[in-house]
Amino acid sequence: MIPLIAPIGTKLLDGVGERLGNLLGNTAEPAGGVGQSFAGMLGNAVSRVADNLGQAEQLSMQALQGKGDMRAVVDAVMTAEQSLQAAVAIRDKIVSAYLEVTRMQI
Repeated sequence: MIPLIAPIGTKLLDGVGERLGNLLGNTAEPAGGVGQSFAGMLGNAVSRVADNLGQAEQLSMQALQGKGDMRAVVDAVMTAEQSLQAAVAIRDKIVSAYLEVTRMQI
């Protein structure tokens, strides 16, 4: 089985807001109209990606055992792939922004 992503560092990024969550399929509204911190938003997005990957893996294992629906497996794998691609694109943008800031002269 593929190890989960969650132990890598989602605890460092407690909670993640709406915009990034919506990109990754999370449509939950903040309680009381109060937004979350950026680190919180990233943490929630990472958790959502890990959940999608775990669900896709679980459905794939059920299909291999002959207990799962192939259409559900394909849907779950496609959702997990899209979530992972979005997470990688966001990571690339964050790294690019960090590198740009480090190149600034004081």
